[in-house]
Amino acid sequence: MVRSLHSRRPATLASLAAELGVSRTTVSNAYNRPDQLSPELRRRVLDTARRLGYPGPDPVARSLRTRKAGAVGVLLTENLAYAFRDPAAVGFLEGLALACEDVGQGLHLVPANPEREDVAAVHRAGVDGFVVYSVPDDDPHLAAVLERPVPTVVCDQPHLGNVDRVGIDDRAAMTELANHLIELGHQRVGVVCMRLGRQRNDDFATLDRQRGAHFHVQRARLAGLAAAFEASGVDWASVPVVERFDHSVANGAAATAQLLDRDPRITALICTSDILAIGALAEARRRGLRVPQDLSVTGFDGIAEAEQNNLTTVRQPMLEKGRAAGRLLTDSAEASRPRTVTLKTELVLGETSARPHNAEDRWFGP
Repeated sequence: MVRSLHSRRPATLASLAAELGVSRTTVSNAYNRPDQLSPELRRRVLDTARRLGYPGPDPVARSLRTRKAGAVGVLLTENLAYAFRDPAAVGFLEGLALACEDVGQGLHLVPANPEREDVAAVHRAGVDGFVVYSVPDDDPHLAAVLERPVPTVVCDQPHLGNVDRVGIDDRAAMTELANHLIELGHQRVGVVCMRLGRQRNDDFATLDRQRGAHFHVQRARLAGLAAAFEASGVDWASVPVVERFDHSVANGAAATAQLLDRDPRITALICTSDILAIGALAEARRRGLRVPQDLSVTGFDGIAEAEQNNLTTVRQPMLEKGRAAGRLLTDSAEASRPRTVTLKTELVLGETSARPHNAEDRWFGP
């Protein structure tokens, strides 16, 4: 006769203690406070638990008792797959994971669809604190996080003033990149940027939309570009800026096509991320344009693919961003007021930017 898998009742903490002839506290310490037991006793407890089928203390019951979940929540207003697909997000999460490992914390990803307002996932998350990764200032999921009575750290955006934050000086970094292009002689430029708000706009972005962007990082990068080019005599209102809601190489290529169709005389294309810039390079190749002889292309982030493409870009320390955010969160009990960590960036001069050709020399391909 086949024995039923459910014919034997699972062992409990009490039955395991009775089997060993020790107190329930001793059994509990074997799992939760191993330093309280000798190595030999702890090994005997764990061996007996495996033999009797005891699964260990109930983590839910333990969290109710201690009011600690043992995990950090990461609010990511993207679909879950984005956390594993986007190189910058991957670098940030690796750094955050390393910081959490240092203090014995786990990570709980709380993805939130950017086109929905259901905040139930935030309310359900059993976490000891939140790291908010790059969300707009009007995001309902952010509002739900701030309603929770747990520590919170923002990475990149938004700038809240009363919440710990880790980021870079996006405006200054983009101004430095703009000045590089200006010094090369570029005056007729175009921009491909990431989404500026929660409302989808896969089209040209007006000045009002640029200046009122709810994504502070994109707003700051565009402001840095505008200030630099205005100072060099370029009317920023004449500079075409194309926005893409979804962050992908394909969208970078599509936005580049849209921009060059409007103004094929552009000599430099500035992308607010490396992913978009890699798409721009692909579209330039498709059109037969030589980079940088016919079109300079720049990015932002400094991901591995940018280095492989010798892209002129701004490198930011994504892994250190994650580490810093994790440290701020786990040290939150020591903070008497909101703290800001601003990390340094580096302008990387690759092989995708050069002086523009004169009108007589410019070659547009077939």
